[in-house]
Amino acid sequence: MPDYPRHDRLKRLWQRGRALLGSELAVMCGAMTWVSERRLVSAISNAGGFGVLACGSMGPEELEAEILATRALTDRPFGVNLIVMHPELEALADTCLRTGVGHVVLAGGLPSPAVIRRLKEGGAKVLCFAPALAIGRRLVRNGADALIVEGSEAGGHIGPVATSVLAQEILPHIREVPVFVAGGIGHGEAVAAYLAMGAAGVQMGTIFVCAEESIAHPAFKQAFLRASARDAVPTVQIDPEFRVIPVRAIANEGTREFLHTQRSMIERYRRGELTYEEASLAIEHFWAGSLRRAVIEGDVERGSLMAGQSVGMVKAIRPVREILCELLVQAEEALARLERGRQPAADPA
Repeated sequence: MPDYPRHDRLKRLWQRGRALLGSELAVMCGAMTWVSERRLVSAISNAGGFGVLACGSMGPEELEAEILATRALTDRPFGVNLIVMHPELEALADTCLRTGVGHVVLAGGLPSPAVIRRLKEGGAKVLCFAPALAIGRRLVRNGADALIVEGSEAGGHIGPVATSVLAQEILPHIREVPVFVAGGIGHGEAVAAYLAMGAAGVQMGTIFVCAEESIAHPAFKQAFLRASARDAVPTVQIDPEFRVIPVRAIANEGTREFLHTQRSMIERYRRGELTYEEASLAIEHFWAGSLRRAVIEGDVERGSLMAGQSVGMVKAIRPVREILCELLVQAEEALARLERGRQPAADPA
């Protein structure tokens, strides 16, 4: 375990998150397809954080190989992110259980009680995304062990509400399970603020893309280093009758190509050539292929540059440990300032 500076205030505030994750720091890595793979995930877990593998569009055999490869690189806890709309979700859940994965994050939709129950009965902790208070309460009733509140500032697929608003809506009202906050977090000051509001920990993705241990192509990393918060924009839904989850990415030619793909799939759906589910999956496949083109091949013009608005705070390529160390120092200093602010003023006499 890395020898980090003292962070006693943080330890007290995120103890519940640390206990759930089994990690030294209650900092989860967001599951970023092609980026959150064995090397980055193991590096984050080895550094005391909590890495999360992005299953994305993998099949059960691919996922099993990635889990085992990650376990060969770390003996620390890590999780797996599964997409609820994946056609092989049950088989993927069984793969996680068979390989002894301790934590499964269910993303991309509202998971069924049956899937949550299947994972819990198999011994895994289940974390789910709560885009609203009512949904969060339903997920807790259905057995979720923890919730993740992710706002629209995040990279990749996003909802319509800002992180700060969701945190205010949910944190004061859900105490039964730990709640992690995500979306637009790039500085320890924000970590401290959400912990002070009642969060058990945070999830961060964009901040780790330019880690030395990240396999992202050098051109992909340079696009992040050049970008400002205003460059990471959400895609547009072109047909109000066909719901497409917006994706936040650095604007480029690939962003414009997505509009063409979206229009084409919707037209085929209208003609009866595709079901709604098939058209939706085809749109998702665009992102999987486009993202690989950018992350792995370095095509930053036509590939997808998924990034959160915190991308403007990513300034250098650094080891994971250094990123986490700076985060701890920033958060601890912010908490110390809050603590000093609560102390009564000295008697002038």
